[in-house]
Amino acid sequence: MNDFQVWAPDARTIHLVLERSHNLPLNKTDGGWWRLSLPEVTSGTDYWYSLDDGKPLPDPRSPWQPYGVHGPSRTLDHSDFAWSDLRWQPPPLSSAIFYELHVGTFTPEGTFDSAIHKLDHLIQLGVTHIELMPVAEFPGERGWGYDGVDLFAPHHAYGGPSGLKRFVDACHSRGLAVLLDVVYNHLGPDGNYLGAFGPYFTEKYHTPWGQAVNLDGPGSTEVRRFLCDNARAWLRDYHIDGLRLDAIHAIFDSSAIHFLEQLAIEIEDLEAETGRGFDLIAENDLNDPRVVTSREAGGYGLDAQWNDDFHHALHAVLTGEHIGYYSDFGKIEDLAASLKNVYVYAGRYSEYRGGVHGRPVRDLSTHRFVGFLQNHDQVGNRAKGDRVSHLLSIRMLKIGAALVLCAPFLPMLFQGEEFGANTPFLYFTDHQDPALAAAVSNGRREEFAPFGWKPEDVPDPQARGSFESSKLNWRQIEQHPHDDILRWYQSLISLRRSHPALCDGSLDRVDVEFNENDAWLTLYRQSIAVVCNVSSRRLSIFLRFAGDPLLASDPDFAMHGNVVDVPGESVMIVEQTAKRRIS
Repeated sequence: MNDFQVWAPDARTIHLVLERSHNLPLNKTDGGWWRLSLPEVTSGTDYWYSLDDGKPLPDPRSPWQPYGVHGPSRTLDHSDFAWSDLRWQPPPLSSAIFYELHVGTFTPEGTFDSAIHKLDHLIQLGVTHIELMPVAEFPGERGWGYDGVDLFAPHHAYGGPSGLKRFVDACHSRGLAVLLDVVYNHLGPDGNYLGAFGPYFTEKYHTPWGQAVNLDGPGSTEVRRFLCDNARAWLRDYHIDGLRLDAIHAIFDSSAIHFLEQLAIEIEDLEAETGRGFDLIAENDLNDPRVVTSREAGGYGLDAQWNDDFHHALHAVLTGEHIGYYSDFGKIEDLAASLKNVYVYAGRYSEYRGGVHGRPVRDLSTHRFVGFLQNHDQVGNRAKGDRVSHLLSIRMLKIGAALVLCAPFLPMLFQGEEFGANTPFLYFTDHQDPALAAAVSNGRREEFAPFGWKPEDVPDPQARGSFESSKLNWRQIEQHPHDDILRWYQSLISLRRSHPALCDGSLDRVDVEFNENDAWLTLYRQSIAVVCNVSSRRLSIFLRFAGDPLLASDPDFAMHGNVVDVPGESVMIVEQTAKRRIS
């Protein structure tokens, strides 16, 4: 690296501070940019920027923060890394089986390099796409990553830029695609120096987590450029295969071309430049299918989005919980509606929200939606970080897994789910500012009041124990009943990949029958029936066709023509008898 450049439109002077020994002025150019070319500076050099002779600050586009968010930036030459994936192309999104992974808790060491040693487990499981929780530099050594502040720099405690590249290269060598969670709706408060450089934030809007990013006010052109360049950098420099965009409902933009649409256009341009395909997946609380509708049809043109309604409906039926946002769910009818229509709330009144919520999904492939039984939010945003394995019997857990992996959506697992991990996944932070640390700890306790959880039951996110207890215990894989759960997940994934009906993205070829009183539901995927008995009683359930059993969570079942006799709290997957199928 020998070109230093930074956007700071209101600065009077900017000096480059090289390893605290040299103070060199930058030259102001058009558009509020400052530049300086130093051919003699090599990769691995520490530097800061000093605005108007003030305190030296990290580079807003720092590629490397070896000493954390308050330390100097370090130059980096991306061409130094020798990639081995030059012919790599990711699997198509329509075939995806996602695995959400938090680097710091995935292994005891909590690094990119240590995670490489677990990739063969994911291959044997049948995963196609790893989705990393945010790795952009965030405060301290441990955290979820959603309070990142140096968006171009992989977290130093995970192994920095070279560690991430080794991880991605190792994934690609095994046929695994890598998606990265990025946060463009806000930045964390600790170590956030962007506001000192320019109008990166606005008071026009507010997010639940801090200042809103300025995407439609004065100076927003360069702010949008900053975020689009960040997205392109992850995909180009780190060979990431796609991005998961956090909470896009908190990305506020009244421009004629919404930021998300601009991002989709720019990523398509990068595809043309690199010859590689990329995917953009959104988290969206609005139940708005326009996010994944093509731009030609008036949408933003993103590739997929998470389906929270499916999760909420499934969770409420299996656990019986009706607190917080689960109060809108709980009936088998809701679960059936999600399986058949994608959203439960698609123009329907929500008691929890106090208004009509959502928009119907029409003429879209179900491959545009991601379904899950758990994820980092739905586990970590519980007072004690309870996984569904803490809340459900193994029998009910297997029903949930079967519905996720046989549903019409793209399935996603959360780390450890595949073997019923009993370690929690708590919310944890490592803020060094005592006032901020106290505010986070107290705010966490207050957050759970609507759910009825006692403040004293909420672990302190700042305590190191909250982080350590969230690390997966890999020894459980060989222990009972975890080994049995793992075999169940492997069988379901194998079944999904070997039966085209379970991979079909046509919503009009999905049907559901259920009985609320008897507590059963049958999901039909063409020639496949997924028969779920969530009651504790043995039930005889009539099917539309005579079939052959493919997989059952309880071997004590019986079939009599079109009638299947299903034990309580069990699931059975049946394929229509070949000679009776209608072509």
